[in-house]
Amino acid sequence: MKHFLLFAFVILIGLSTKAQMQDYSFGDGLRYTAKDSTFGIKASFRFQTLFAGNWRVGNDDFYDIGQFQSNFLIRRARLKFNGFAYSPKLTYKVELGLSNRDLDHGGATYYGEGGNLVLDAYLKWNFYKGFSIKAGQFKLAGNRERLVSSANMQFVDRSALNSIFTLDRDIGASLHYDKVLGKQFGLYLTASLTQGDGRNLITGNRGGYQTTLKAEIMPFGEFMKKGAYVGGDVYREQKPKLAFAVAIDKNGKASRTRGNRGNFLPLDAQFKDLYTGFVDFMFKYKGISVMGEYALRRTRDNNRNVIDQMGIPTGFYEFGSAINLQAGYLFKNNYEIAARYTQTSSSSDVYSAPSRTYYTLGASKYIKNHSLKVQTDVGYIQDRYFDDGLTWRVQIEIGF
Repeated sequence: MKHFLLFAFVILIGLSTKAQMQDYSFGDGLRYTAKDSTFGIKASFRFQTLFAGNWRVGNDDFYDIGQFQSNFLIRRARLKFNGFAYSPKLTYKVELGLSNRDLDHGGATYYGEGGNLVLDAYLKWNFYKGFSIKAGQFKLAGNRERLVSSANMQFVDRSALNSIFTLDRDIGASLHYDKVLGKQFGLYLTASLTQGDGRNLITGNRGGYQTTLKAEIMPFGEFMKKGAYVGGDVYREQKPKLAFAVAIDKNGKASRTRGNRGNFLPLDAQFKDLYTGFVDFMFKYKGISVMGEYALRRTRDNNRNVIDQMGIPTGFYEFGSAINLQAGYLFKNNYEIAARYTQTSSSSDVYSAPSRTYYTLGASKYIKNHSLKVQTDVGYIQDRYFDDGLTWRVQIEIGF
């Protein structure tokens, strides 16, 4: 990994030398295009410095607040390369996660000695009009909040819905169809077939395959600068914009407790098909932004328990449902206030998915959109079975 990072650093220096001859702004990355226009690359780097404080609320009583815990950490550090090769219709992306949180994984047995460095690594070919095919490792077309880059979040971090139910990344291929009907009605379809075990595994296919289907419409036209997948209305839509999407995922013979995420189940376990569905929307208009999501995960028999061939319990799947609603207003001085409500519900008992309600208030100062910003939020966690909690977070992010 050290040799790769040194190589990447040399590339960045080389690009910066070339990029000095071009006109680009802070946050746009370092860019280079070959003289014959057969190759283009953009290199960018970002990191997030986070402080997080947590308190326990004993017996749901505000007079019994204590057990303070705090943490300073580099939440994320990412190095990204993207561009085109041979033709603008053949694009690529490579993104690496460099922080300890990015590199954390389930052990060398599953990930090898190289760790969990690679986030994205794929080619995408626009082979005919609105049709494109993507191959490699990439984010699956699941819930909207997950598809919003961690660089473009409205709050310090994503919601509990995303933490539990997201499809995250996998390796395989996907087919895309993008079409504008009439003058502005946008239609976007995605179908993917992936290995189903998550990113960077070296153990081969442990279960079955994962199939993901998604349909999205934008009836009032496309958002500015792909703003349907950007937190907050930082580009200030001058006309109302709405995106609505539905996604369905089947992880055949899922080998992990959350499909392609979570703990690994024993190989002698009788894996089950795991189904996940999402419905979400995004609305923006003149500084106002509203986003909502609903998630549901089940097995066909609606039984979370996993047994081996002898009928002995060996594990369980984490499933249930969740809803997330958030809204914000961006003032003309680029300060934003936002509120979020999230509820996660277990399907049968406390172990399936935490039965909690999260209330979050956030404030952000966008110095240069999402490339340079300061964010803070406070949250109250209402737990159905255990003590409640209070949280306070502050995060600074910079991206070049």
